[in-house]
Amino acid sequence: MTENKENEGALSPEAYLDGLFGEDEDLARVRESIRERGMPDISVAPGYGRLLTMLVTAVRCKAVLEIGALAGYSGICLARGLAAGGRLTSLELKPEYAALATANIATAGYGAFAEMIVGDALTSLDQLQAAGRRFDFFFIDADKENYPNYLERAIKLAAPGALIAADNTLLRGRTLNETKQGPAVQAVRDFNRRLATDPRLLGTHLPSYDGLALFMVR
Repeated sequence: MTENKENEGALSPEAYLDGLFGEDEDLARVRESIRERGMPDISVAPGYGRLLTMLVTAVRCKAVLEIGALAGYSGICLARGLAAGGRLTSLELKPEYAALATANIATAGYGAFAEMIVGDALTSLDQLQAAGRRFDFFFIDADKENYPNYLERAIKLAAPGALIAADNTLLRGRTLNETKQGPAVQAVRDFNRRLATDPRLLGTHLPSYDGLALFMVR
């Protein structure tokens, strides 16, 4: 009982650690643009956004692909880490989201290094493969029912040693709850199992925020 009282009013680990960083004006602007338009506020968590920037920087990525742009939050985080001469390619289904993401990325100063492709992501991924494109970093944050399909496409498009990150692998706890058997939950469970057991991949699952998968293509 004493321990519970001591923890009353305590911040979550994520909130505490996020609070150590000052406000990011570019990312705050993206969140405000989401609120103004009544869009779902489902951008990558701040801590994972910083992780994306660090990973892209550490691997010296020149070709980054994100599946699901929303309003450009993750795009900015990824673009910040690009090596000299690098390029971010974003796939977005909805034209209005793509336009907003493009504008926000440009306002943050990365418009010259960003490419937006609008349309069905699976079709776009197949077209990128047909064109011989290869990428050294992938960020998956789109419709959950296609996560297993996006994984297979990413592996085919991967340069040797490419990294694949995917957000929302816990689906706010639904992947942990066996009573939840909806198509999105089942797809993400399948995705998580494939990542953990596929011999072509090496990596781990991070359980903070809403879960992040981080794997390397061998």
